[in-house]
Amino acid sequence: MSSFRGRTGVRAGKVSLSILIAAVLATGCARFDDSASGPFTTEPTWKDADFGPEKPSPTTSTKPEGPCIDQADGVVGTCFDVTSGVVGLPDGTTGLVGELKTGGIYKIDSADPTPMPPAHVAPKIAQLDVDGSGDGGLSDITISPTYYEDGLMYAYITTPSDNRVVRIGEDGTPKPILTGIPKSATGNHGAIEFISETDMLVLTGDAGDPAAAANPNSLAGKLLRIKLTPGATSQPEVVTSGIATAGDVCVGPGGTIWVTDRTAVEDRLRRVTPDGALVTGWTWTDHPGVAGCVAAADSVSVAMTEAKGLAIAAADKDTHAITAVPSLQYQNTWGRLNGAAPGPNGSLWLATVNKAPGGEPGPNDDRVILISPLAAQGSGPD
Repeated sequence: MSSFRGRTGVRAGKVSLSILIAAVLATGCARFDDSASGPFTTEPTWKDADFGPEKPSPTTSTKPEGPCIDQADGVVGTCFDVTSGVVGLPDGTTGLVGELKTGGIYKIDSADPTPMPPAHVAPKIAQLDVDGSGDGGLSDITISPTYYEDGLMYAYITTPSDNRVVRIGEDGTPKPILTGIPKSATGNHGAIEFISETDMLVLTGDAGDPAAAANPNSLAGKLLRIKLTPGATSQPEVVTSGIATAGDVCVGPGGTIWVTDRTAVEDRLRRVTPDGALVTGWTWTDHPGVAGCVAAADSVSVAMTEAKGLAIAAADKDTHAITAVPSLQYQNTWGRLNGAAPGPNGSLWLATVNKAPGGEPGPNDDRVILISPLAAQGSGPD
């Protein structure tokens, strides 16, 4: 990325993860898993996969005609600048989306009778000052687990001096929560995810320096945990290390943590064990561009930027092992996908990045999508 970029503490199963994290972290000190930087077994690429359906079933559109009104099924927001994080709100019909380079955060109403106004007519609820040079900017957003009580949002952003996490009050004013995450020309993307009412996971990129991911004195290339308490924020604790170009962090209903990242060798979906080790879920040597992820009890959905689709990896409910080639759904339906977040009743919020370098934007890009994915499918390698 989520830019690539996960979502809210109101999601099912996240409160239970505070118990898991307590087991992961050593009290008062940070631990690093050097095994995360070791080699991984080469896995089959997309040409081995049973891709399954590539597009949703056609339906008769009732949307009006006009600029920035997309007739494609599932599209609920259009004409944004390059998007970054997306998050669904607890009401099930509204969501938020961030713009990578502008730092704007907008509210989307999927139930609006005419849900496709131009982005800058849609309500802008916050504006952050970000450094959008290179791959920096507004990488990810999430909301407080008690959003309807306090109205707080959080964002992972790039500034002229660093990458950082900020809290945004109802008046739109950002307050630094975690600063000093290394910044460079590349590797600035990060992701954030609440795991309890007071605990947040922060995924950081390696800032273009793979050695930094294994350096215990650097916040780069890590999965961090910070505790947010009234009037104070704890020092970051390291859950695991060895992250390259950060994609996203997502948490399943049983508290299982998954991370996506990209390396020069392969793109990776990995699971974080209770002791902080990184276990390979799946790797792609053809670099489909793993980005935002959403974890369910028996699957992980991963937005793919270069493969232009949604990968669904079936995972064993008990062992969490992924043994079948992930299926690629909705390929070429909306173009390059980045942000992903859970929606109501198993649905997914997605966001496109067709306006980013290398994309082929259409007249309605970039877009926000709300869809119900098909069941996880897959086939083993030949």
